[in-house]
Amino acid sequence: MIGIDWAVVIVYMLATLALGIWLSRRASGSLADFFVGGRGISWWLAGTSMAATTFSIDTPLYVAGVVGTRGIAGNWEWWAYGIAHVIMIYMFARLWRRAEIITDNELTELRYGGTPAATLRAVKGFLFAVVIGSIGAGYAMLAMVKVVDALQIFPSLGLDLGDDAKLWAIILISVFVLAYASAAGLWGVVATDFFQFVLALLGAIIVAWSAVSHAGGLGEVVRLAQQNTSFDALSFTPFKLGGDTLISWSRTAGITATTFFAYVTVLWWAFRRSDGGGEFIQRLSSVPTEKDAEKAAWFFNIMHYVVRTWPWILVALVALAIYPDLEDRELGYPRLMLDFLPAGVLGLVVASLLAAFMSTMSTLINWSASYMTNDLYARFMRPKASQKELVFAARVASVIVTVIAGFAAFQSDSIATVYRLILAIGTGPGLVLILRWYWWRINAWAELASMVAGFIVGFLTSVENPIYSLVIDDFGIRLMVTAGITLLIWVPVMLLTKPESDEKLDAFYTRVRPGGPGWRRQRERTGIAPAQDLASDIQRVFAGVLILFGAMFAVGGVLLLRWGTAIAMTIMLAVGLLWLKRLGAPQIAPATTEAPTHPS
Repeated sequence: MIGIDWAVVIVYMLATLALGIWLSRRASGSLADFFVGGRGISWWLAGTSMAATTFSIDTPLYVAGVVGTRGIAGNWEWWAYGIAHVIMIYMFARLWRRAEIITDNELTELRYGGTPAATLRAVKGFLFAVVIGSIGAGYAMLAMVKVVDALQIFPSLGLDLGDDAKLWAIILISVFVLAYASAAGLWGVVATDFFQFVLALLGAIIVAWSAVSHAGGLGEVVRLAQQNTSFDALSFTPFKLGGDTLISWSRTAGITATTFFAYVTVLWWAFRRSDGGGEFIQRLSSVPTEKDAEKAAWFFNIMHYVVRTWPWILVALVALAIYPDLEDRELGYPRLMLDFLPAGVLGLVVASLLAAFMSTMSTLINWSASYMTNDLYARFMRPKASQKELVFAARVASVIVTVIAGFAAFQSDSIATVYRLILAIGTGPGLVLILRWYWWRINAWAELASMVAGFIVGFLTSVENPIYSLVIDDFGIRLMVTAGITLLIWVPVMLLTKPESDEKLDAFYTRVRPGGPGWRRQRERTGIAPAQDLASDIQRVFAGVLILFGAMFAVGGVLLLRWGTAIAMTIMLAVGLLWLKRLGAPQIAPATTEAPTHPS
């Protein structure tokens, strides 16, 4: 990087910092202002923020590594969440907004009661904030360190830090992100997210365009990428239709049949984000109305899966075509930047990667701090604390999370390995999180058992230890074993413990008004009709899945010159749109002027 590149990066950093500090005035009023933006954030801004949250600097590196080692089909590791994210649109977005909470963990004491609920809230607050949230922020930091090293940032400044380069990179990155994330709260995070997302997406498109052009065009990229790999790098799925059998597994697939099966049939409902996920719930809770929550969720899905997927994949394929002997496939992205981007443009793309990183980091810091403050400090340590004290505590919590994340990053080497660890330890409680909205019999003990069991089984089957090894190498089998053992634990626990009290169940049903047969008793007792047609919403989910994956693979078919795939997927998209149009708009609960009563 030369002077003009550094000028672009510095201008970006100063603009981001100024915006975050300016917005700090909006975050200082109350905890709701700090963590859910006073519930006044527009749907498109919330949706963009959700998309920005899932686009960190690690993401293009991760996709480059996946495509370079497992082919395009390896992306089902994250594409599978598209099913859960469509379910979020029609079955959970409106319910979350209706619940009027600050963190998703706060739902614990809205849905459950007594000591079990308080215990569950404390355990989840610790696990999500201190363990999972910090590890997530840590692997984003690790990716930033890899980019700093690949782009030779410190040598370009005349600094020779030797073995301490990784440590100093983490320290400098952490300090800058904290400067605005801890000051401005969710308003600062969301506002900078919009700016950062546009810049990050532009950067990804620039790298893809430049890389494909230098490789000789799309046709040459496709030819060389397949020629330089021993597996089927170009297939969207690891199976083939036709031949001797209706469906046959590709012998050259980059992922195993069990792993693909686990992705599309288990991961989306078993993972802890099955009903939305913490950062997403923050955004869905921050918009003015239920309809805005639904629109924000759809906007996120389009940006995340349809728009953003293919620039990353194209760059990964170019790296396969141009660098067939590259050992660390995750470094294909920054290597292409250095080799083919002109001065000034390189600075813009580096700023875009920094934007992607800061967006995710600020979100993870704000989200983890919300658990520490709202679900641990305010709930158990200082229940009578003033709003001013709680906002200060939130900023202190932001610092704590960042320090833990920095330690996690320093101890890690592979982005994909850390990502799979997060998947494994988070698999198990997902089904309980879905059913708690639609079945009265789910209790706090069931959710606590599923969360702890999933964490322990996922950890033991993923991490080697010197005493004995339970590690399962096949990732698909590992996920299915974790989900299965967790299910065998939480179901008996639920049946052997008491259900929640009628008062607690009636209060939850009255607030949220979910549909379906699981709340029949509560409907009869309260005399309140559900504000949801569950059967129609399930149909909307199927239509939405056709729309999302049809659109995503239609775009991919065009870019990779696979016209048959593009036409078939366009037809699938059209079927989904017609189905959704026939179903009409989902049911919205009537507005109420009553202030919600939060459990203490």
